[in-house]
Amino acid sequence: MKDPNIYYYRNHSAASLLSPDDLDENYLQSAKYLHLTGITPALSESCKETVDEAIKPARKHEKTIIFDPNIRLKLWSKEKARQVLMEIAGQVDSVLPGIEEGELLTGSSDLEKIAKVFLNQGAKVVVVKLGSEGAYFATESERAYVSGFQVGEVVDTDGSGDGFAAGFISGLLRGWGYAKAVKFGNRIGAYALSVEGDMEGYLFWGQVNPDQSQRIISR
Repeated sequence: MKDPNIYYYRNHSAASLLSPDDLDENYLQSAKYLHLTGITPALSESCKETVDEAIKPARKHEKTIIFDPNIRLKLWSKEKARQVLMEIAGQVDSVLPGIEEGELLTGSSDLEKIAKVFLNQGAKVVVVKLGSEGAYFATESERAYVSGFQVGEVVDTDGSGDGFAAGFISGLLRGWGYAKAVKFGNRIGAYALSVEGDMEGYLFWGQVNPDQSQRIISR
């Protein structure tokens, strides 16, 4: 497995200058989902304010908000990350932490306890990503493990989390239940491992069979 070295050149970048003035409520109103990651509020105070402001119209217009904590401790401290990200998690419908992120945010490594913390805050579904083991998801009435996809050769681990989110959300957009959407998230995340780069392994819809079994992936 190859864990790439990642260098952040965020200071004074265009993204770090994002502000609430850049938001378009009409555009947000036209969306079905608002997907947020924990990287954005870590970039600058104005980015944090923008995330806070984006949540308001999404909730006002009853849009589904999906949140991937995506913790990057090169950008801020554990204490600040925990404070800000837990505040965001308390305002969203779906939370998608990795197991280590869940432990950092909740103080527990137990999957059920991690899920319970976020469900008690108001989330409708919590999906804890478990790497090669797949994912665990929980709602108030449903809990299940969804096995991962085997990858013939892991080339580059970067981009698998974003791939999971893309697969999961694309499943929800098609009206799938959580189990099938999580399975598809696992699959797209696995494809990201098979090539160099953070998004080069993602597939077009015409290239996938959403009902495919957990076979070994080779590309």
